[in-house]
Amino acid sequence: MRPELFIVLLFFACNQQEPTEINHKQWFKGNLHTHSYWSDGDEFPEVIMDWYKNHDYQFIALSDHNILANKEHWKEMEDSISHVVFQRYIGKYGPDWVNFKNDSGKITVKLKTLEEYKPLFEEKDQFLILQSEEISDRFEGKPLHLNATNIKELVQPQGGSSVADVLQRNINALLKQRNTSGVPMIIHINHPNFHYAITVEDMIALQGEQFFEVFNGHPQVFNFGDSLHMDTETMWDQINIAYLKNGKPPLYGLATDDSHNYHTSGRQWSNSGRGWIYVHADTLSARSLITAMEQGKFYASTGVKLERLEVKNNTIYLEVAGDEGNHQIQFIGCHKTDSETRVLKEVAGNKASFELYPELLFVRVHIVSDKRPVNPIENMAHQSAWTQPVFYSQE
Repeated sequence: MRPELFIVLLFFACNQQEPTEINHKQWFKGNLHTHSYWSDGDEFPEVIMDWYKNHDYQFIALSDHNILANKEHWKEMEDSISHVVFQRYIGKYGPDWVNFKNDSGKITVKLKTLEEYKPLFEEKDQFLILQSEEISDRFEGKPLHLNATNIKELVQPQGGSSVADVLQRNINALLKQRNTSGVPMIIHINHPNFHYAITVEDMIALQGEQFFEVFNGHPQVFNFGDSLHMDTETMWDQINIAYLKNGKPPLYGLATDDSHNYHTSGRQWSNSGRGWIYVHADTLSARSLITAMEQGKFYASTGVKLERLEVKNNTIYLEVAGDEGNHQIQFIGCHKTDSETRVLKEVAGNKASFELYPELLFVRVHIVSDKRPVNPIENMAHQSAWTQPVFYSQE
């Protein structure tokens, strides 16, 4: 969000009695799920960071599978495409930067650690890189993945006796590291419909989980479900109904890229630029971003950008940025006695408001644009944004 735009965001956390106005803060755009040559991505981390920085992101988490970029690690250039990638890499960064071996045409490259390449990109108040890991575990063949953001030490997959137990053990391992270190860090559940591995019931059983991916840009994650499986947006609502009725904090929804492929674009590839979040924070720092996220002060997007998002005197005010395109603004929620959500109000246009009332359990907003995604997956037909659930205040 441009710093000259004055935007006020006022949210309610479910345990707050009085909301706090935070009009001195600004929006920061970021992606929390990204892969590189450190695991199963097909590009060097420097090239990836350069892409995100040049596409107006302010923070990125490089989250490779079960590894941190903090040790010696060599990558073999195994095929003709990787040889082209290597030539581009050394052409851009130079032989003094690139450490490689050429043994009878077999090229291996020493990957730069996070601490080595961070100084090339990080700028105060402009761009931040968060050390992260995709904890990749399994139960009876089901892939169970969680992203740990801003961690200091690798979290080994914990295993367990069921899907929920595996997830809980990994959540607990992250929370233990956070409590021991005092460093702000979060964990979120990735793509629950990947191989349809994680159900609503699995997530309802969890303790200490506050985030999940309502949208993931990988072509194999089935965000929209199928005839036998729930879509992730419906899952989100079902989990929050259960969480809130049982006194748990709400579950917040993320949009991420889960990018792996940087040289071939299209519906069948996992590309950058498909999903991200805007976080409303006072500074571009890990502590500030994570604090804001834990308070629900962010929204997820696949293209829609908001000019205004404010809750004031128990009324939600929302305005979409820019003059291009038309939007359906859906206020989705449920009463405290309901077992499912519904569209409580729908407005065609670029601005809308909704008055909260005591009988409501929560309300969130889904904004659907008439503009098509730039590089869609599945049956995506429209750009969208999702705000976080808010609640009626007695004060």
